[in-house]
Amino acid sequence: MSLQDAAETAACRTEEIMIDAIAQLLEGCGHIAVGVLSPIPGSAALLTRSRSGARVSIIGSDHPDFRTDGGVDLFDSAGQGRIDAFFLSGGQIDGAANINLTGLGDYPQMDVRWSGAFGSAYLYFLVPRVILFRAEHTRRIFVPKVDFISAPGTSPPNVYRPGGPYALVTSLCVMRFLKETGRFRLQSLHPGVTLEEVRDNTGFDFDARETPAVTPLPDRSTLSLIRGVVARDIAGPYPEFAKSVLGYMPA
Repeated sequence: MSLQDAAETAACRTEEIMIDAIAQLLEGCGHIAVGVLSPIPGSAALLTRSRSGARVSIIGSDHPDFRTDGGVDLFDSAGQGRIDAFFLSGGQIDGAANINLTGLGDYPQMDVRWSGAFGSAYLYFLVPRVILFRAEHTRRIFVPKVDFISAPGTSPPNVYRPGGPYALVTSLCVMRFLKETGRFRLQSLHPGVTLEEVRDNTGFDFDARETPAVTPLPDRSTLSLIRGVVARDIAGPYPEFAKSVLGYMPA
């Protein structure tokens, strides 16, 4: 790597590291669906498209290549096994990959109510590769046990469930979810992050090697794609993200 390339990759933002890390988890996917409020996963899906030609459906996009008829189209496609990857987040996520999108406190008289799960549980059961994500990695989000299970991470053996959690990507690290143990395993730490920092900011236990791998920085060609064609295409549904994070300025 040249000095210029090294300087450019070293200057990349955490969001760009997350985009590239998610894109690596999407390798081999033919159809990737993205929900609302998901500019980082959406950018990763478009990065995958630029590399492999994968089909990408983005709720809220007016671009003819990515337009989808909202949840109706996604639910129908997922039920027919035509979506390979999807993304979920939550106000709380625990070590069993349970997601809380409902609120805080004791249900039904909760102290805080959120917008709700919509079709998250349905898609969690049917899409083979569900990648969880949160830009914030704190104990406020990653709790020992969620207050309410809006979408369960695991199911009993007699429950038909071709889908489920595949990985978790945050601003600190990448974790994989192991169905056989029902636990997360640390895959890599983002540059400059320590294992102790991740443990201090995670409310649940997870498996990790004594010396974890480091998440690779995006190379120069990847950054060029992210800040170029990906930024241009993600600017439709997420104009502020494209401008403030990826530096996209429309002509």
